[in-house]
Amino acid sequence: MQMKKSSRISPAEWQIMKVIWAGPPMMAREVITQLATEEQWHPKTIRTLLARLVKKRVLGYKKSGRAYVYRPLIKQTDGVKTECQSFVERVFGGDIVRLVSTFLEGRKLTEAEAKELRRMVGSK
Repeated sequence: MQMKKSSRISPAEWQIMKVIWAGPPMMAREVITQLATEEQWHPKTIRTLLARLVKKRVLGYKKSGRAYVYRPLIKQTDGVKTECQSFVERVFGGDIVRLVSTFLEGRKLTEAEAKELRRMVGSK
């Protein structure tokens, strides 16, 4: 399932998604345990972010007894692709040449990187 533009994920929500993409399905308490340790977030904050992701239809859940079990409704690759496209639109007005030239300013590509980019551009 492709992510809708209106379903943009905030940086904090990305942290939640990365945890769930790494080991779906996951119970809320597993997500809370991991992020409370890594990010030092309050459990209520994590539950709020989980609810937002469900509302955005990026996460699905089922109730198992008293526990909520979450699973991603989008693939990680689709989420990354949508966010990258959104970034290019917002920051560079959709101009990919400007994006690439900005990243390359002040940085020399290795021969392997240049070869890979030529291969990618040639295949499009």
